[in-house]
Amino acid sequence: LYSSKTSVEDNMGETIQYPPPQASTQRGVARIEKFARLPVWPVWQGVFLFFASKIFGEEVAAGWENRIGGRVCPNFLTAEATSPFVLLVHHRHSFSNWDPVKYIQQTFFPEGFPSHPHRGFITVTYCLKGGMIHRDSLGIKQSYGAEKRHDSKHVQWLTAGAGIQHEEMWDIEPDVQDDGKLLWSSSQELYQLWINMPSDYKMSKPNAELLEAYPVASSTSSPASSSTIPDNTTPVVKENNDATTTTVVAGEYKGIRAPVDCPTNVSMMRVQLSKDSSWTHNIPSSHETAIIYVRKGSIQIGTQRIPPHYTVYLTSQGEELSIQSLEGEADILLLSGEPLREPIASQGSMVMNTQPEIQQAYLDYQLGKMGLPWSEKLSDEEWQQHVKRNPSLY
Repeated sequence: LYSSKTSVEDNMGETIQYPPPQASTQRGVARIEKFARLPVWPVWQGVFLFFASKIFGEEVAAGWENRIGGRVCPNFLTAEATSPFVLLVHHRHSFSNWDPVKYIQQTFFPEGFPSHPHRGFITVTYCLKGGMIHRDSLGIKQSYGAEKRHDSKHVQWLTAGAGIQHEEMWDIEPDVQDDGKLLWSSSQELYQLWINMPSDYKMSKPNAELLEAYPVASSTSSPASSSTIPDNTTPVVKENNDATTTTVVAGEYKGIRAPVDCPTNVSMMRVQLSKDSSWTHNIPSSHETAIIYVRKGSIQIGTQRIPPHYTVYLTSQGEELSIQSLEGEADILLLSGEPLREPIASQGSMVMNTQPEIQQAYLDYQLGKMGLPWSEKLSDEEWQQHVKRNPSLY
């Protein structure tokens, strides 16, 4: 143990210098948290999973949720403490053409997220199953997701900037194993992450781009060069005889950098581990915020076991992160970033620096400066006409 003093006098009156305490190079677990999982799409399956978690345990219910869906988990992050990350939501749903509740619910509860405004931050939507159909106030339509029909375009990077309205509706098509069957289900799963932007960029031009999965060959002796990674892609790195797969949405992993342009210094990676495998990563020292969400399986960090569906806040010091999968396969999301060290005001779908700026954002929305909202029931032609008649000023 080191003394809190840097020097002391011995019995001879001479000063003995002690080395300063050495900061740990390892990122450890500061705390863990479990957020509520809410039943939706379909509600009845989510309710079933709630009671299953009480009877059979949370980990059993987590495994069933992974198979059948029916819940959403908003991780309401403390923006000041988790800067630059504001919100992380994990969706896992299923739509079945044989479910009578589906047809009743869709008469009053749309299957997706009708047009709504944003200003001042970035949304990242990462599809794991199924997909989404996007339309916005700039006249852009996009289809993206995790299925073959999406051509590997599995991530949407939306910079709200000065202001944008968009709708994201579930791309409901039969799962591959149900294709051609009379009765079918459509599995849907995604993450949505809100990343705060520096004040200088909050009123930048809005934009929506799709990122395509791009397999990268990596070896310790000759890592792939970031210069060879095409724009608008997420490098996918397989290692240790495919025991681990790392998808780099933003940031850098072992010399491989995702090319997405982000004004905020962040990393976002999905890590998939086979049973009894390990994964290591050097987190930049400037990334004082580091968060792990465990989607599937259980992992170990240091001596701490983390079950599925828990959120882990890592210590702010050190660079080395080591993760071990335990009882079976594990699937996690790692977020790390440099805190913005700016005031933050967040309300509804706007993230700014001050409350007056929030009020101005909603006033601009009401005045139609971000265009006017539209019904998700409009055809593409009707929506395009609506956007032309009510253009966004941004």
